[in-house]
Amino acid sequence: MPDLDRHTNPLVPTMVKVVKIIEETPDVKTFYVTTDEGIPFKVMPGQLAMVSQLPVGEGMFSVSWQAEDHLQFAIKRVGLLTEALHEIEPGQTLGIRGPYGNGFPVDECKGKDMLFIGGGIGLAPLRSFIKYCFAHREDYGKITILYGARSYADLCFKKELFEEWPQVPNCEVFVTIDNPEEGWDGHVGFVPAYLEEINPSPQGTIAVTCGPPIMIKFVLQALEKMGFTDDQVITTLEMRMKCGIGKCGRCNIGSEFICLDGPVFTLAQLKKLPPEW
Repeated sequence: MPDLDRHTNPLVPTMVKVVKIIEETPDVKTFYVTTDEGIPFKVMPGQLAMVSQLPVGEGMFSVSWQAEDHLQFAIKRVGLLTEALHEIEPGQTLGIRGPYGNGFPVDECKGKDMLFIGGGIGLAPLRSFIKYCFAHREDYGKITILYGARSYADLCFKKELFEEWPQVPNCEVFVTIDNPEEGWDGHVGFVPAYLEEINPSPQGTIAVTCGPPIMIKFVLQALEKMGFTDDQVITTLEMRMKCGIGKCGRCNIGSEFICLDGPVFTLAQLKKLPPEW
């Protein structure tokens, strides 16, 4: 019988220990995972991994950051698997396999100003690219981050948003919530409208967006109105990914498989596909 350990079969998960859990919002937690030997594999910003918990199942999640000694996953509680994941505690083990997907084009963006536009849990994959830009600050120009959620409680990564990221040189952070609420003195309104209010220049700028589909739809319209070309706009279709290896056929759009050809695409690439995304 062949040896089916993780070294010979990429579909066999690596068992990792959960070393830390941060409650980001009432329904989002960030899990820090590692092995005794360190991180189980290296990832690039925007790549994903399959996270499993026996006997519940497994699901595809973006790696929200790769540190030297651990990987981070920000996971929203939305179903059976994520409910189970939200019940675990530090010290317990999970299975992960990957990395999957093409990731963000970090090299092609060097020398450009970066505009990140996120909504809700959509900040998780953007965070990996944002932190990569910070770690390689000399390679990128001005960094602008626009992020929104339904309420203050639903804002992810609050410490980074309000304390850490605004301190990074040549970086601006704009945060909004959908509706007014007591104690919030920041901006109120939807992300696409706030984007038009900020009105960033498209000259030498790459825009990267991720969030609810309705937000992305209007963000893309706003970017076009402001003069961004299709090649200057990047988004990720990671929510369509299932198996991660192009076998199940559930993520295809026309002839493209999101898990093999994406999930990161420029708007120019997406416009060549059937209008199913």
